[in-house]
Amino acid sequence: MPPSAIPEPGVRPSEFRFHCIDCGHLSDSTSPDYRCPRCGDLLEISFPEWNKSGLSSRASGVSANDLKSTWKQRRLSSAPADLSGVWRFRELLPALNDGYVVTLREGNTPLYEMPQCARIAGVPHLAAKHQGMNPTGSFKDAGMTVAASFAHHAGYRWIACASTGNTSASMAAYAARGGMRSLVLVPEGKISWSKLSQALDYGALTCQLRTDFDGCLRLLQELVLRAPVHQLNSINPFRIEGQKTLAIELMEQMEWQPPDHIIVPGGNLGNSSAIGKALLEMRNLGLISRLPKLSIIQAEGANALVRTLREAGGKRLISVSAETRATAIRIGNPASWKKATRVLEATGGACEQVSEVEMAQAKAEIGAEGIGCEPASAVTLAGLKKLVKQGFVKAGETVVLILTGNLLKDPDFTMEFHRGDLFAGSPHESEMTALSMLRRPPIVLDATLDEVLRTLEQADKTAPSG
Repeated sequence: MPPSAIPEPGVRPSEFRFHCIDCGHLSDSTSPDYRCPRCGDLLEISFPEWNKSGLSSRASGVSANDLKSTWKQRRLSSAPADLSGVWRFRELLPALNDGYVVTLREGNTPLYEMPQCARIAGVPHLAAKHQGMNPTGSFKDAGMTVAASFAHHAGYRWIACASTGNTSASMAAYAARGGMRSLVLVPEGKISWSKLSQALDYGALTCQLRTDFDGCLRLLQELVLRAPVHQLNSINPFRIEGQKTLAIELMEQMEWQPPDHIIVPGGNLGNSSAIGKALLEMRNLGLISRLPKLSIIQAEGANALVRTLREAGGKRLISVSAETRATAIRIGNPASWKKATRVLEATGGACEQVSEVEMAQAKAEIGAEGIGCEPASAVTLAGLKKLVKQGFVKAGETVVLILTGNLLKDPDFTMEFHRGDLFAGSPHESEMTALSMLRRPPIVLDATLDEVLRTLEQADKTAPSG
């Protein structure tokens, strides 16, 4: 008999509704494309009981401290739902019978201290929440376990996504785990082979389309209206609910004392929306006493949100033709831009962009901490440097970077950087000279002890100080 999960303290929030982010329409069900039937905008999940009476009344007198205690106690449980760093916080998720939960023990990701990067950025205390330590190597797993579980509960045979890589890897894994089939739509030639190989190995039907990510997503939206296929992109509000737990777990790791700043990469903007939603809910439920500022960093070549805020005041989306080596955020028409704009406003965060060279430098600096990340994650450190120089991040303030993907997600980028040919033939080629101290190319030697000793001595003489 499988171990029993730690029971919920009080009444579970089984009542949830779909809420339109634009016109406010509430409904108990949704169409396959997860669009509002009145205005066509995105939906999010809301819990009416929370809005009416707050946590204590909703949970029959249970306090925020009771929930914190229960969540901590579950870390000692061996039940599948409790081993998950997502479902462990299920009181703040749409309720689902444990028998339908599809889990790979996602979440429970580390919070690393980053002393070297703190000195480089000019802040006294810097930490990184590394979502690349999830089962498939990215933050997508936190949302995918919830979305896949509800698809499993609904009886779908096929689940599908459009992807720049990480979503496809995650969805295919959870489909396989839940006994479902998976369909992946990816842009041809614009995805890391490391990510694509994951989807293939997990058994996905993979289609490389002659378009970009935004074209793949548009086609998927049409497909789900004509075939019994359930979409699991971040348009799916169950994905957002799962990704909220990143922030909940982070607050638990910080003993419920929020940092001054949280900095996240910006691609399709579902993750920043989810983190912001979690922060607002935790404050409203008394789990935290104040909001950290949530800031979003984009690559210069995929800066739709930056341009939307600067050129249109956040009132209309300015799409771009995305081009960046950070494939995870190579998105020019982000679906969740309205949600992200509201999160920035609610938390007082900033939105900034960084160049390809700034991103590559930051990635190498994170790697030098012994941590490592994929290119898209590194925009957080590059962006932090800019926010410090601008005075937005002030002396004495604490900062947490959200690293969204594992170093092994894009090994080609790393190898090209260290060989010195990452930007060969591009306008950035001349800038690579300034990054030579960060490069560690492999050295080919004769197989003799003298050669190895000579190389070791030379390396010791040129070792960086501190």
